[in-house]
Order: sequence, then C-alpha cells, then structure tokens
Amino acid sequence: HAVCIFYLVLRALDTIEDDMTISLDVKVPMLHEFHSYLYQPDWRYMESKEKDRQVLEDFPTISMEFRNLSKVYQDVISDICHKMGVGMAEFLEKKVDSQREWDKYCHYVAGLVGIGLSRLFSASELEDPIVGQDTELANSMGLFLQKTNIIRDYLEDQLEGREFWPREVWSRYAKKLSDLAKPENIDMAVQCLNELITNALHHVPDVLTYLSRLKNQSVFNFCAIPQVMAIATLAACYNNKQVFRGVVKIRKGQAVTLMMDATNIQAVKAIMYQYVEEIYQKIPSTDPSSNKTQQIIASIRTMSLPGGPMASRHHYSPIYLSCAMLLAALSWQYLSTISKATEEYVQAGEN
Repeated sequence: HAVCIFYLVLRALDTIEDDMTISLDVKVPMLHEFHSYLYQPDWRYMESKEKDRQVLEDFPTISMEFRNLSKVYQDVISDICHKMGVGMAEFLEKKVDSQREWDKYCHYVAGLVGIGLSRLFSASELEDPIVGQDTELANSMGLFLQKTNIIRDYLEDQLEGREFWPREVWSRYAKKLSDLAKPENIDMAVQCLNELITNALHHVPDVLTYLSRLKNQSVFNFCAIPQVMAIATLAACYNNKQVFRGVVKIRKGQAVTLMMDATNIQAVKAIMYQYVEEIYQKIPSTDPSSNKTQQIIASIRTMSLPGGPMASRHHYSPIYLSCAMLLAALSWQYLSTISKATEEYVQAGEN
C-alpha cells in the first residue's frame, strides 16, 4: 500500500511539473508546498490540462489513503515529496549544463524515488536497515534508469522542445544540441551518445551491490527488472545512429525474457555481463570515449563474472509472476514518464 500511494503522490507532483499551462509564479510555490497538501483533506487542483490530471482532481482520495498509512511510511513519502518539489522548481528555469548538474537533476526526479522506495522497504522490515540507510546506492538505482531514458529519448525530447543532455558533454560535439539530429553531424552525434552511455554505465557496480543486499523476492523482482531493462536498452542504443532518427527500444520477446530471468542476483549479474559484452564488441577504436568505456566494462565484468552456470529461475505461480511484473512495470513506468518517455516499456508488452 505504501509503495502504491507513493507512486500516486509522485505522479501528482510530476503532473504539476509537466503542465506547461501553469504559470511559473503559480507552479513554483505549488512544487515547494506540495508535501503539505498531503495533510490538507480538501486540497485538489482542477485546472490542469495534463492527461494525468485525475490524480490532481481526485487528490483528496489519495491524501486520505496517505494519512491512513503508518506514520513511518507517511514520514518517508512526505520527506521525499518535499525534496523532489524543491528540486523540480530549481530546474524549471535552468537547463542542465555540467555533468554534476545532470546527476543533480536525475537525483531530484529519480534518485529520490530510489531513496524513498529503499526507506519504505526497510521500514516495512522486508529488507535490512542498511538498504534504506545507504542513500548513495539507492540514488544510483534511480540515476541509472533516468539517464537511460534521457539518452534513449533524445529525438522525442527534441521534437517536444525539451533538453536533458548535459551541455558540458554535447557542446564538445555540436554548437547546439539540436544539431546532433542533422544527418551531416551523425558521426559526432554517435560519439556524444557513446560518451553519455559510458557515463551511465558507471552506476552499474552500485546497482549490483544494491541488488545483492535484497532478501525479499518481491522486492528483488521489483528492483531488478527495471535495471536489466535499462542495461538492455543501453546496449541497443550504443553506437547506434537510429537514436537520432527514431525510437530505439528492446523487442517484446527480449523484455519478457528479462522479466522472467531476473529473479536472483546471479541471474542479474549474468544478464549485465551479457549486455556489457555486447557493448564492448561495438566499441569503435576511433571513439573518443573508447578507453573510458573499456575501463568501466572491465569493472562491471569483475563484479558480474559468472561463477558457474546461470542460476535457474525459480518456478513461481503465474499469479505471483503477474503481480511481480505489474509492480516492476509500474516502477519502470513512473521513472519513464518523468523524462516524458511515457509507457515505452509498457507498450513493449502491448504492441
């Protein structure tokens, strides 16, 4: 219940941030004060034009369920909402310039989700206290997913007038970020893409350490499935010109296989190993980031070297697997929608 309410509360906060019809002088105070609305039984917002406006119009229903949660869960959700609202407001009026700012933006919109979920897992006693206390690892879980979305969705964001790639990186390859979409700049564009993917891969060791601490099977599936989807997506995007021409996404069958296999840490390590090897085989010798890419892949190899045959997946009931996949899909969908790449992984199972 706590995770579901957390999801709905963050969806409401995200809907306010996304709504371009709300003026900044109204939006900024709303983002700053949003956490306080959780304790106001009648607060709702009826003027949104966003497709998810129902979560704002029916917010009293959500806030009532929030107030019915144990105080330990309320405190986590309220605290994360406060921090996220402040962070969202900060980036409303500025673009992402440095790689440090890229990490900061991704922390606000996704790292905090990982931290909040981890604190809920520990508060429920489904996981050990260290899972919720180690905010650095939890933050990396969110950053890896968010950076994957931002990298993959270059063209979609460009078409809708949004820019999330850090200027510090793309300015070495083009005068304007939009120039990377021009056919005559495709070689430089791919080099920029490869550098950002290399940056994202640096979170994989933290992801593996985090997942290795999880003991509860439902929590493990919930956390692991989005991460293996992300590494598969990065492998598909690496050195791929199609990122600047259309949508790159993993195949339906591939997505289903990942969902079914990612049920224990040895299986996840084997999956990570498989996809970083796929990236390694595609590294161009002339790529400016080739040495850095090889170095981070070497680190990931060390952590994920299969110690034997890949652990066979457990035989769970169809109902259990359906529930686990639904939870994973909700988690992945939330992090996807924040970067405006709505439902790509959900659609992968529908198309």
